[in-house]
Amino acid sequence: MDVRQLEQCIQEYGKDIYAFCSQLTRNRQEAEELYQDTFLKAVEMREKIDSGKNPRSYLASIALRIWKNRKRKYAWRSRIARTEELTEENMPHTACAQELSPEESVLQKELQAQVRAAVANLEERYRIPVYLYYTLQLPIGQIGKILRLPQGTVKSRLHKARKLLKQELEVVLDET
Repeated sequence: MDVRQLEQCIQEYGKDIYAFCSQLTRNRQEAEELYQDTFLKAVEMREKIDSGKNPRSYLASIALRIWKNRKRKYAWRSRIARTEELTEENMPHTACAQELSPEESVLQKELQAQVRAAVANLEERYRIPVYLYYTLQLPIGQIGKILRLPQGTVKSRLHKARKLLKQELEVVLDET
């Protein structure tokens, strides 16, 4: 992949990768840093990126690996010297396609916030496949490659995540 093709990938998939980084880190500054590091790594590895295959999943894979490495490094450092965690910022990721009344808009935003909070409370092994499947809309095969898991494992984790989310959001969904 040459520089021009990489620039095109950044334009096409940049928003998706940024949204994925935001969901992983749950912090705006860390998400921006992860996003930048992802594309810096992509520039370094541009010869390995095949534009004929799915470059978006490759970029998501890079972001996930960088995030896991940072998390591991942070855990190791926190054992040596404790640090305070940064607070999560609420960032709306979607815009309404149609005009909604103010009441409907508030209710929709509240529901989205509750769903995001429920997904954020999932264990990492369930949360990451949910983000990849629903946010980046990657097929199960691609998610398996990114996470280095068999497709059956990805399917079972998605199923378990849906089940957990349904239990947690049952009250919210019954009200609407």
